[in-house]
Amino acid sequence: MTQTRVERYDPGQIEAGWQKRWEEEELYKSVEDPNKPKFYCLDFFPYPSGDGLSVGHCRNYIPTDVISRFYRMRGHSVLHPMGWDAFGLPAENRAIETGIHPSKTVQNNTDTYRRQLRLIGTSYDWSREINSSAPEYYRWTQWFFLKLYERGLAYRRLSSAWWCPSCATVLANEEVEAGTCWRCHTPVEKKDMPQWFFKITDYADRLLNDLDGLDWPEPIKIMQRNWIGRSEGVEISFGLDLPDVETREIRVFTTRPDTIFGVTFMVLAPEHPLVQQITTADRETEVHAYVEEARRTSEIERLSTEHEKTGVFTGAYCTNRLNGESVPILIADYALATYGTGAVMGVPAHDQRDFEFATKYNLPIKVVIAPADYSGEPLNEAYIDNGPMIESGKFDGTINTVGVASVATEIEREGWGERTVSYRLRDWLISRQRYWGAPIPIVYCPKDVEVPVPEDQLPVLLPDVDQYKPSGSGSSPLATVPDFVNTTCPKCGGPATRETDTMGGFACSSWYFLRFASPKEDEQPFDAEAMRYWLPVDLYVGGAEHAVMHLLYSRFWTKVLYDAEILPFEEPFTKLANQGVVQAADGVRMSKSRGNVITPDSVVERFGADSLRAYELFMAPFDQNVSWSEEGVRGVYRWLNRVWQLVLEEPSFGEQSAEAIKETRRWTHRTLKKVTEDLRRLHFNTMISALMEFTNYLGRMREDNSVDRDSWQEAIDTLLVMLAPSAPYIAEEMFGRSGRGYSVHQQAWPDWDQELAQAETFTLVVQVNGKLRDRFEAPIEIDEATAKELALASERVSVHTDGHEIERVLFVPRRLVNIVLR
Repeated sequence: MTQTRVERYDPGQIEAGWQKRWEEEELYKSVEDPNKPKFYCLDFFPYPSGDGLSVGHCRNYIPTDVISRFYRMRGHSVLHPMGWDAFGLPAENRAIETGIHPSKTVQNNTDTYRRQLRLIGTSYDWSREINSSAPEYYRWTQWFFLKLYERGLAYRRLSSAWWCPSCATVLANEEVEAGTCWRCHTPVEKKDMPQWFFKITDYADRLLNDLDGLDWPEPIKIMQRNWIGRSEGVEISFGLDLPDVETREIRVFTTRPDTIFGVTFMVLAPEHPLVQQITTADRETEVHAYVEEARRTSEIERLSTEHEKTGVFTGAYCTNRLNGESVPILIADYALATYGTGAVMGVPAHDQRDFEFATKYNLPIKVVIAPADYSGEPLNEAYIDNGPMIESGKFDGTINTVGVASVATEIEREGWGERTVSYRLRDWLISRQRYWGAPIPIVYCPKDVEVPVPEDQLPVLLPDVDQYKPSGSGSSPLATVPDFVNTTCPKCGGPATRETDTMGGFACSSWYFLRFASPKEDEQPFDAEAMRYWLPVDLYVGGAEHAVMHLLYSRFWTKVLYDAEILPFEEPFTKLANQGVVQAADGVRMSKSRGNVITPDSVVERFGADSLRAYELFMAPFDQNVSWSEEGVRGVYRWLNRVWQLVLEEPSFGEQSAEAIKETRRWTHRTLKKVTEDLRRLHFNTMISALMEFTNYLGRMREDNSVDRDSWQEAIDTLLVMLAPSAPYIAEEMFGRSGRGYSVHQQAWPDWDQELAQAETFTLVVQVNGKLRDRFEAPIEIDEATAKELALASERVSVHTDGHEIERVLFVPRRLVNIVLR
């Protein structure tokens, strides 16, 4: 039985004091130590645009804190910083909503975020905190803009862009979701305006090819591949002979030149410049109405397989040069002006989208690749498999996979087109007609036209104004500030005006990870030596919503800096992990409007920060969505209470058998191995589960009999170290109270004894036709014949196999037996 009793566990009495001491003693200060390996763990740059954090946000920040603490104890120099993505629409929209200047809302919100992050026990090095809306930061965003400009990668042109009437600004293609603004969800429309772009398309192939070497979730890589959208094919000319139309061709990009003989209609994007020229007088009204409707629909929605395909006839025809046939020209919203040439050849027999379109509008469907046993009957759906070419002139009988190259060669030989590559990716629209952003460092001069601001005149300061709401006219609020607009030309010294658009927030977040290496540096964006030590980021953690925005832009920016010999690496984030979403208890997303937001403050007040932290880790696999459960937090709180009593109540020490001592040591080293491996793999839920099982074992052993002092002390020492990353407050308190000194977070992470950690048994799973039917413990050295014999002898299994013929029995060593029935 136990010999002492201790006071109850009260997190409110211990947590604030430890957090204060850790910060005062700079326990988590990041230091470049050439004698240590480094680990750079980074959270996605948060927007300080809300009232504070929810427990959903903690699903990101707690696991990264745990892994950072773990690597410190493993002997690494760790950089785990925090800062604020304070420029851009989120912060400005919040300011407009509240009527408080964005500089003040950013300050108020960052104060709240910082307080909450400290409350939950995060170990950020706050001396490296950065804010993208501070002049000492955006000075370097402007500097990078100039570097892009010098390399011909930043340019201005008149463009038809997405316009959000609510945010009163243009949006990049990636910021339009289902026809609405990604921020306020207002329907968007098209507007022609002069805009600044970054030439990300120059890097399309590198952005695509380098994905293969990244340790990123495959769905994120797939999203980037699809957004870049590289296609190899042929650009072919269709003849156009119309009065009053200067051009004599329509050029089409296709990946299927083998189907060109099956073209029965041509589709132009509603925005195609030829539409107005070729539309006949009797079709003008209908075509104009259709164009206006299409301009209000996003590209993503237009490409969706669920979007109904519509179109109208222009009244004009073009000529298929390969067979001389006349082809009607329609416009349809599934053709995009931003992809390929803005024209699509309709091959309804061999493309399902074209098939549905042709069927709807009663257009011909001509088979030019024959299905097996084809008898000439009409098709019920598009035939998209391979086969011999028919109705294709001299290519008849050619297998279409061969015909792809043969037809392409014919087109090139006749001068009707050429092989080429097309991309879905378009240049990055960076201009915003808003106040709250980094001013674009360009001056317009009557004599010298477009002049970049010299580096020694940076930053171009954002003026402090009372009226920051968007004008709605298409001009930035900065256009109404004469002291900002009117300046002198840096080149000739004459009167000039400043660019009044600001850069979208993604510009600032495309390089912030570099600034954390040396955030106080004022002569350059970062210290080169510090950058080489810390970068690239080893682990980057955040949601999947920025797959084709922030992540793609950051990769582009990094590659540009690599080419400029500013960085020695081409990819910014070595490993990426996406956390799952924490939903409310009823399974819906937490939101202020629903009144179902749970704050870390309320949970910490009732159960303590360590209970919140451990529950966030335990609730589900890191990348899976999960619903919040107060009972789940309560259960973790009860477990920590048991740990408290287990560590601080001294057991009865006495003699134990050698086997009992060995069993305790086995538990200790197996748990240590499991926890270590789970942390490395970000398997936080099974890591916490292993700690729970270990403490339950130690509790049972202590209550049953006296324990051996040495094996017990080893178990408790190891438990405290393993617990420290996940529950830092209670681990620190118990470490000190039990006479082990200060600080548990400066202890070296122990190594396990391989022999003791080796599992002597494993759980053998038995399946019948892939369905679980039994499981039992088996020796790890069990051979295949014995495992199959045990599986077939199981009564739970025989219920499902009796009366059936067994086709085969599959054995996976140390895992399962699967019995396959005929």
